[in-house]
Amino acid sequence: MTHYTLAFLGFGNVGKALARLLLDKQSDIQSQYGITFSAVAIATGRHGSALNPGGIDLEKALSTEDFSSLSTRPAPADMLAFIRECGADVLFENSPVSYADGQPALSHLRAALESGMHAFTANKGPVVHGYHELRALAQQHGVRFFHESTVMDGAPLFSTFRAALPAARLLRFTGILNSTTNLMLSRMENGESFDEAVAYAQRIGIAETDPSGDVDGWDAAIKVAALTTVLMDVPFKPQEVDRTGIRAITPEQIAAAAAQGKRWKLLCRAERTAAGVQARVAPEMVGPETPFYQIDGTTSIVQFETDVLGRLSIIEEDPGPHTTAYGLLADFLNAVRTN
Repeated sequence: MTHYTLAFLGFGNVGKALARLLLDKQSDIQSQYGITFSAVAIATGRHGSALNPGGIDLEKALSTEDFSSLSTRPAPADMLAFIRECGADVLFENSPVSYADGQPALSHLRAALESGMHAFTANKGPVVHGYHELRALAQQHGVRFFHESTVMDGAPLFSTFRAALPAARLLRFTGILNSTTNLMLSRMENGESFDEAVAYAQRIGIAETDPSGDVDGWDAAIKVAALTTVLMDVPFKPQEVDRTGIRAITPEQIAAAAAQGKRWKLLCRAERTAAGVQARVAPEMVGPETPFYQIDGTTSIVQFETDVLGRLSIIEEDPGPHTTAYGLLADFLNAVRTN
């Protein structure tokens, strides 16, 4: 039996979903993989932090509003000092992040790896801005840096290529990677205006007060950049993606597409060419002959084309904190299990 100590940086919806999943799966993890674990550190921006080498009660952590009450010694206010002093084997990094430079998550992950900790994140920013550096740093210190939840939550995109497709060369991919805009387009097909569809997405909590990150294609472009950087091993930034959002799609265009037996989808594409990787995010009309036609609501899909298997599609339904949390759990188990 191997025991791992865990640290959580950020304990919002995803962090709490991960804690609940760890508790629910604890006996399965022990019996199937010979792994036990305890949480020894939790740091939050608004509710304090906790350090307890003897183990933090995760049930209490899920119900408290003051994490300092769970601490057995003072916790550094500085997050980098907190990481270096927590003594954990594993860091789950889920703090708020800037997509412009991947900070502060990039520095958090760097500090964890330098301290000999496995590091896992659901943040896209550090993957886009620091993947190759973080991968090299993990190798240097004999640990793992994984990031399954950064694109399509817990769907196994990165781990499929890492473990199940040895020596496969990714030639191109096409996908619907932003579930918010896909839901909005589906609702516009049912008669809502663009503004009504935005308002609905905001009301159910999947669109921000400022929805530009989704509707202008930035979230999709960041995901394209992350997939290109990791799976094609070509450093790529969102600004390099030819990007058009869905603001210009009108009810009349929706109706015209339906009259042709087609639907509008915000498609993400990247392809290797002689001039390098070419990437694009833009609305396109798709017909029933494509796998993208049937993708409704918040469902996402990506279709990979490799040099060995042709086309391979992965679909994710019902995304949320629970699926993001599963991606983090899968990263942990894939990093440390021996069977």
